[in-house]
Amino acid sequence: MDAASNAQAPRADLFDPASLAALGRIEIVARWIVDGFMSGLHRSPRKGFSVEFAEYRPYQPGDDPRYIDWKIAARADRWVVKQYEEETNLRASIVLDVSKSMVWSGQQLYALAGTEQPNGPRLTKLAYGERLTAALALLLLRQRDAVGLVRFDSEIRSAVPPRARNGQWRRVVAALEESGAGRASSAPAALEQAARLISRRGMIVLVSDLLMDIPEVERAVRGLRAVGHDVTVLHLMDPAERELPSSGEAVFVDPESALEIAASVADVRAAYRQTVGEVIDEWRTMFTSIGATYELIFTDAPFGVPLRRAFAARQALP
Repeated sequence: MDAASNAQAPRADLFDPASLAALGRIEIVARWIVDGFMSGLHRSPRKGFSVEFAEYRPYQPGDDPRYIDWKIAARADRWVVKQYEEETNLRASIVLDVSKSMVWSGQQLYALAGTEQPNGPRLTKLAYGERLTAALALLLLRQRDAVGLVRFDSEIRSAVPPRARNGQWRRVVAALEESGAGRASSAPAALEQAARLISRRGMIVLVSDLLMDIPEVERAVRGLRAVGHDVTVLHLMDPAERELPSSGEAVFVDPESALEIAASVADVRAAYRQTVGEVIDEWRTMFTSIGATYELIFTDAPFGVPLRRAFAARQALP
């Protein structure tokens, strides 16, 4: 492939998620996503003292003498200080919801309603969340950050302590490939476990469809914020959860409580949309009011979109 065709090739992180997932295993897909994302990423303008040289700047009173370039001082009678790309030693834990409600995609609803699903098949929320988690972990490890993982449903299914060592990403991917998916979900215990795995202030990323009680999650996130952790919440939704089909008959089933309600889609469509919008607003208001970052992500969105949002939150850390 020549340079011109490379320049015109679409970035992997901007592919349709279902098409990208068809490439194969989580590990393969996540590498494609991150390679595409990194190719379109502007490096941080912030500088610090680390291992990768960036530029020289004039010496200023108070600068550490260890970073003065004495060769230039002797040769040019000018004191300059070496600057390096910022070294990051952030400790992050990704908390992934693997409960029953995450194993769902909109094609099931459209099939029940007897209507055609727009934009073709979609990944389940869990499949999307697993690939997003693997990509986010790889991205942070390439930034020299320590990354861990906690998977939960009604209980904690996996806990990988944050590390920045070689092989850590394979440990995260291996945990993602474990079975699980219990019926209910309980985020507070998983968030507390993630905090215990971080020995000092760090970042916790919750990846979930948030089909759980707001007050319980609020108490847990408030606790994390109180001890200085930065919290990012990636709220996954299938587009069919936001906008029902325009017609048809369907039986709506809560996958966690197994409650079933039969209804005409046309009769409940407007009320359903208003209710979902109110719930989204309630989550967003709650998280932002306590200093957490909240992002709503639909599972038909390319992976590059949520990665950029999550990475922007990570760059905002002091």
